[in-house]
This record gives sequence, structure tokens and C-alpha cells, in this order.
Amino acid sequence: MIRKLIWLLLVGVFLLSAFVGSVDLSPKNIFHVNSLDAKIFFDLRLPRVLFTFFAGAVLAISGLLFQTLFRNALMTPYTLGISSGAVLGAGIAIKLSLGTLLFGFAAISIFGFLGALFTVFLLLYLAQFLRQSHAESLLLLGIALSLFYSAVLMVIFYLGSAIQNDMLIRFTMGSLSVIGWQYPLIISIAAIILFVFIYMYRFELQLLSVSSEQAQLKGVNTKKVTLILLIVSSFAIGILVSISGPIGFVGLIVPHIVHKLYPVNISKRIIKTTLFGGLFLVLCDTISRTMQTQSELPIGIITAIIGGPFFIYLIMGTSKKP
Repeated sequence: MIRKLIWLLLVGVFLLSAFVGSVDLSPKNIFHVNSLDAKIFFDLRLPRVLFTFFAGAVLAISGLLFQTLFRNALMTPYTLGISSGAVLGAGIAIKLSLGTLLFGFAAISIFGFLGALFTVFLLLYLAQFLRQSHAESLLLLGIALSLFYSAVLMVIFYLGSAIQNDMLIRFTMGSLSVIGWQYPLIISIAAIILFVFIYMYRFELQLLSVSSEQAQLKGVNTKKVTLILLIVSSFAIGILVSISGPIGFVGLIVPHIVHKLYPVNISKRIIKTTLFGGLFLVLCDTISRTMQTQSELPIGIITAIIGGPFFIYLIMGTSKKP
């Protein structure tokens, strides 16, 4: 019963979200082509809702993937430093005062994606020289790179002007505000590709969730599977962060909530986690747009307010285990 109520709430919010905002829309007027309601609905609200849904799906399913591969309940898609690389790339574009570069894409998005892409290949290259297990190598390298990127970003912040620093701060807080269908289409393709890959390897992931040795005994090439899934997930996260900025805690919260609601193996939770992640972020975005503030409340603040206490709860629960 509780599960049904939760899903009904999330789906209800998803259906009503496009009508929520600073301007009230009439369902009758949105089908009048030349009306203001139609332009707001089809050019701003609906693209944003769909972009938010697929963004949440990418974050949630990536979180499930990372927690499974590393067998650590506190893992998120940002552990490997992909998000930090994208933020640093965006910070460089802001510092250089670049505008639109290629095919109408903003320089911030292009540099952000390049930063994430650079981090992916740097991690894979450096991991070859480490003798520890592949998962631990990537984890340690990701933490080191995140700290290094943060230091460089602080240098950019220190050298930047007031306007540049304001843009950088807004980017690091995350935003789901999009205009038109370009970005929703891009992130939907990334989300679908990521979902297809994870679903294809669902049985391998089930074995990896137990142990790498167990998977190897069953004939799974653990190194190959891990590399493929990490690369695809990193690309999807890189694309998302380059557009929206970092959005924390969704990849941490959603997999655990779904696991509590459906205590089954991972292969049966992939679809549910994907849908729940998308609907959950739509809920957070709807809350941010209904807050009566002078400007729109960044989505990163909402997810942090919800995710912070949840993160503490997970840490406390993990520390109690023998």
C-alpha cells in the first residue's frame, strides 16, 4: 500500500509539474498555438520536466551501478571525479568569457563535457599502473582528482571577476532550467543508452554485487564489464553535468529508497530505480519552483537538504555494522 501511494504521488507530481511555476497556466489555453500559455508550456515547462526526468534517471541508475560495482552503500556517480572534471571545464570557459562555440552549444557545456571526458580517459590510463584491484584504483584516483580539481577551481574563483564568480557559483549549485528541446533530447539519448547497457549486463551485475571472485567463477570477465559500464556511465554523467551543473545526492538516495521498497536482487531493481530517480528529481524541481523566492532556488540546494540527513543516516547505519 505504501509503495502504491509513493508511486501515485510521484506520477501525480510529474503530470502536474509542467503547470507549476511563477505563471499559472490553463490546460485549455496550451493548445492554442499562438497563446502565451502554449509557448510557456511547450518551450519552457514541458522540455524542463522531461529534461529533469531523464537527468534523475541518469543519476539514479548511475548511483545503483557505482554502489554495485564498488559494493559500497555510500558510493555516488561523483566518486570518480567525473563531476568535478566537468565543473572545472565549465569554470575555465567562464574564466575565458567564452560564449557559443559549436552548433549553438554554450562554451560552458562544451568545456564541461570535455573536462568530464578528459577525466574518464585519465582515470583509465592511470589505473593501468596501479597494482591494487581495479575498483580500488579508480576510487582512489577519483578522490585524488576531485581534490585537485577543487583546488584549481578555487584558483579560478580567486582570479575571476565578480560576474564570472557569480556564474561559477550558480553553475556549481546546479540548474535544470532549459529552453527548447535540444538539451532534453540529448540527455534522453544518454539516459536510454546508459539504461540499455546496464540492463544488458544485469546478470553480471548481480554476480558482481556478491563478489568479483564469484563473478569470475561464473565466467564473467569482471574487468571488461566494469570498464564498459564505467565508461558509459561516465559519459552520461559528463553530458548531464556539462549542461545542468552538479546535482548531488540523487544517485545516493534513490537506489537505497528503491531497495527498501523492493528488497529484491539488482537485476529486478534497474527499471524501478530508473523510473523512481526521474520522478524523484521532478518532485525536487517542482518544489524548487514553488518556493516563493526572489529568484529560482537552485536544484542542488533542494537535493542537498534532502540528501544531507539521509547521507548521515547511511553513515551511522554503516558504522554500526560489525
